[in-house]
Amino acid sequence: MDDYPLLNLFWTMLWLFLWVMWFFLLFKVITDIFRDHELHGWAKAGWLILVLLLPYIGVFVYLVVRGRSMGQRDVKQAEEREKAFQDYVQKAAGGAPRHSPAEELAKLSSLKDKGDLTAEEFDKAKAKLLA
Repeated sequence: MDDYPLLNLFWTMLWLFLWVMWFFLLFKVITDIFRDHELHGWAKAGWLILVLLLPYIGVFVYLVVRGRSMGQRDVKQAEEREKAFQDYVQKAAGGAPRHSPAEELAKLSSLKDKGDLTAEEFDKAKAKLLA
């Protein structure tokens, strides 16, 4: 360890981190190029050629020109995934949408009024619903 000082280790780790982050950014830009439905064939090809042949300049120009819409596409994709997940959970749970606590209390009250629930059962269900 004496022949490789701590400062050199720090610089090596810093450069490794920056190298990994560079590849992450490069792949993020390339995936955004293919994900964007507003760009058509030649525009996608042009951006891809620029990013691959002149990577530093290409990524910088892409982020300056299309960075804001890149963020908007990320948000839109996250919202679509969340909606798909919620739909799947709802479907897996039985498909019936959940009712508000007020609607549930109204149902409990009508069951109590009909005599299907005792006052004790009503109080337990109401406490569970409001908890």
